Amino acid sequence: MGSIDLEQVLLTCGSHGSRRLPTPSGVPTVALPARPGKADLDPVLAANPRRLVVAGDDADLAAVLQRLLRSDRLDVELAHLPTRGSDAAKAWGLPSDVDLAFDGKASPVPLVRDDSGGVLVGRGEVRGMRGECYCDDVLVLRGTAPRLVAAPGPGGVGVRAGRTGRLPDGRTRAVDLRARSGRGEAVGRTAQLGGEPMTVVTDGVAHPREVRRWTWYRHTTDWLLVRP
Repeated sequence: MGSIDLEQVLLTCGSHGSRRLPTPSGVPTVALPARPGKADLDPVLAANPRRLVVAGDDADLAAVLQRLLRSDRLDVELAHLPTRGSDAAKAWGLPSDVDLAFDGKASPVPLVRDDSGGVLVGRGEVRGMRGECYCDDVLVLRGTAPRLVAAPGPGGVGVRAGRTGRLPDGRTRAVDLRARSGRGEAVGRTAQLGGEPMTVVTDGVAHPREVRRWTWYRHTTDWLLVRP
């Protein structure tokens, strides 16, 4: 890829490169593979863009954000042109609005990481969990839950244990610490899970191996997201 000397760059990821988008004049488009990595993104970052507009699914957005984090470039603004059913769009109230993506204002929002080195932009999920989950000092799960869902938000990381798989909505329903079992929800800086071996799915991508413990937590530095 040649040199880019513009403030904004549109990144079309994977099959989303075939989408015809009304891009403002002069804004370059860079076609990348799904879930782009270091070799794909570093040539773009070398041009010091002010804003990256990511056309792709939640996993693509997470991959770009993860690279910004690892390369110490959280000063770069991110806009998302989400696909249908995007949990990141639900979590952050993002419309599929090209004008907003290029002309809207970016603001700091909590960056949620996990203890395997990843980031969470929309939905983290464990199905058929058996164990415990705490969000800060609030007990959210003891026993079993068909679905335990985590999501980022203005308050940090939210987590909900239940049946439906709905994203947390910021409410707190604590499980009594004396109870033998129960399901609830909460929002805080850290969500800690522990129990029988589980498969964690983050933004649609399954962790490569089962784990007994998992943590999502708010990073010390926010990221810059373009949103209404």
